[in-house]
Amino acid sequence: MFNTLAGQPLELTLYTDSFIIRGSIQTRFKRVTDVLSDPEHHFLVLTDASVDEYGSREPATRTEFAQVNLATVLFAVSDQHIDPSPELRTIKVPEQALISIPPFRISGRIHLLPERNLADALGELDARFVPVTDATYWSDTNGEARQTVSLLAFNQARAQVLAPFRVVDPWEGLKG
Repeated sequence: MFNTLAGQPLELTLYTDSFIIRGSIQTRFKRVTDVLSDPEHHFLVLTDASVDEYGSREPATRTEFAQVNLATVLFAVSDQHIDPSPELRTIKVPEQALISIPPFRISGRIHLLPERNLADALGELDARFVPVTDATYWSDTNGEARQTVSLLAFNQARAQVLAPFRVVDPWEGLKG
């Protein structure tokens, strides 16, 4: 089983191409990205899980346990706030980004190493799951309305585009 060492429960919502899976895991890790990026595990076993299929009229399936293949996870969200550990902290610079991970889009802040140009910093991202803070995600294709969360972690291998993003005021510069 995944991280069955004495630990704390962590509530997660996992988004795949077809499903939204909610549940809890017992983990020794404090950060969501550490749980998802653990190189020793390719699956998560969630307890007290629900599995909801996009577009289905059936109620979500409830189950005591559900094993989820991490390679199929587009991104994960946890509502639990976890204070960062000072010993794990690396100084990084937040940059606004837009991530296309079909059928979803995500906007928010990715945190990059300082003193590099943006292109080089993006090239140095190598984690299996990359955190995005102050994130908004949505899917017009699946009819998923925009939702904002303090943190989500996206599967970098499933992302098709990761680019700098700035909200532009279409009226800026026009004389009134």
